Amino acid sequence: MKEEVQEQTVRPHFRRFGGFVGGVRLLFDASILLLVMLIIGFIVFANGVDREREEPTHPADGIAVLTGGVSRIDEAMKLLTKGKAKRVLITGVNRTTTTEELKQLASQGGQYFACCVDIDKEARNTIDNATETSEWVAAHGYRSIIVVTSNYHMPRALAELARVLPGVELIPYPVVDNNVHVERWWTYPGTTKLLLSEYLKYLPALGRLGATKLVRLIVPGDTSTTGEWPEP
Repeated sequence: MKEEVQEQTVRPHFRRFGGFVGGVRLLFDASILLLVMLIIGFIVFANGVDREREEPTHPADGIAVLTGGVSRIDEAMKLLTKGKAKRVLITGVNRTTTTEELKQLASQGGQYFACCVDIDKEARNTIDNATETSEWVAAHGYRSIIVVTSNYHMPRALAELARVLPGVELIPYPVVDNNVHVERWWTYPGTTKLLLSEYLKYLPALGRLGATKLVRLIVPGDTSTTGEWPEP
């Protein structure tokens, strides 16, 4: 009798997802759950964006600045002037931009462009930035780099760099843009749209990083640092 009662209790639960209508209901419930998880993840992501910049506590071998914001190059050159690293890589520079034009973006350290600044004009997106940076790091034998990019872009940049630079210390140096109001982002439609776009690109970057780590676990000794991944 007890088993019959349990069977009667469990059966309606499974019947809810039986047949075509049940399959549609299951798909709908799963979609709602996924949407809720994405919303929660976005809120955590947006609230986790750095609100202020912190000076690196110790020098690194190099500085990699990912272009996309005017002040990124300026902040990177200031770090070089302070002796925080030996060289700077500016990756993702427009092919028509000259060295003199880049110098004008730096309020300090213009004299270092002749000796200590490398310019990459091949990268077209964050994945390319990571690939070019990994080649630069390997060429110089660096074990630590300071990563300079906008605060909202930093999580994705670190994920892509960690994928191609296993064992290299990545020191984030986020550039805070006063036009991006991360303090109360939900009250600024422009900032909310920017953060949402960055979040939706960050998720695939995390997936690529996770997949790469899994491959390295399955295939011991795999030290490959480059790969063709489509930019989301």
